[in-house]
Amino acid sequence: MTRVAIVGGAGYTALELIKILLRHGGAEIVAVTDLQEGRPHISTIHPSLIGRLDICLENLSPAEVSARADCVFTCLPHGAAASLIPHFLDGGTRVVDFSADYRLNDPEVFATWYNQKHGDPDRLGKVPYGLPELFRDRIADAPLVANPGCFPTSASLALAPLLKAGLIEPTGIIVDSKTGVSGAGRTPRLTTHYPECNESISAYNVGRHRHTPEIEQVLTTVAGAKVEVIFSPHLVPMDRGILTTTYSQPIGPPSEEKVLTTLSDFYAEEPFVRVVDHLPATKDVSGTNFCHVTARVVRNRVITISCIDNLIKGASGAAVQNFNIMYGYPETTAL
Repeated sequence: MTRVAIVGGAGYTALELIKILLRHGGAEIVAVTDLQEGRPHISTIHPSLIGRLDICLENLSPAEVSARADCVFTCLPHGAAASLIPHFLDGGTRVVDFSADYRLNDPEVFATWYNQKHGDPDRLGKVPYGLPELFRDRIADAPLVANPGCFPTSASLALAPLLKAGLIEPTGIIVDSKTGVSGAGRTPRLTTHYPECNESISAYNVGRHRHTPEIEQVLTTVAGAKVEVIFSPHLVPMDRGILTTTYSQPIGPPSEEKVLTTLSDFYAEEPFVRVVDHLPATKDVSGTNFCHVTARVVRNRVITISCIDNLIKGASGAAVQNFNIMYGYPETTAL
């Protein structure tokens, strides 16, 4: 049995993580932390957990967390995670980090996109990126794994096989994503207030979204050549899900059959990626750890369409997938 702590237990990803771990036969949740006053019961924060988990939210020090847990899932904002994770690692506790703090390799790139200096810069570039379909061999023995962002997961799983096979140009790639409102987190804000976002679709952070360098870094690593993308995210009035459509220039005469075969061969042994013939929809993967992906060739452009649940494959499900690899459980356990 692996003792697990969740640091930052009030958000949507923490709730999804708890629900997955409750059906995991090898994980025991021993602590859930937050800055709530008065040690509220978890069910007062997440009513869907009534009768399922008898634990209170606590404000624990890193040393107290490490004393209880073998593994910590840090569900914290960027910046906050890097201030705590070194203490967990010093205490001998392994970590799966949900934040962006350890995804990027270059502290200067992090500072540019996140408008702050990194709190643990010497560790950047040494932390495995937790997308098992691309980097599984780096995860098993890692003390710290950087859980991927939701948009980078949907884009990278669609594009990586084509770039690695040399089927598409590494520059000029357009990544167009639609996401549900839960991707903005649980903290109230005007743009995700119901009357503002319901019955409306809006683009945001076009060319400035912080997942842009993450997408480019992952794809550059896989392709072995510098990859550049134009990333345009959109908010749509649904609770959860991401649909990503990419547009790229083929190298040589494009063949839809070859593109689909390349995707199918690449993911033939992967339990959570399904290459489909039809055009997938977010409902197809809602509540699951699956990514559905397909491709079309239209007017000398290669178009991919991929769908994930942003809270599962884009966050908590991926974290448990990484946890399973780290601790030797079957990768599909609880997923």
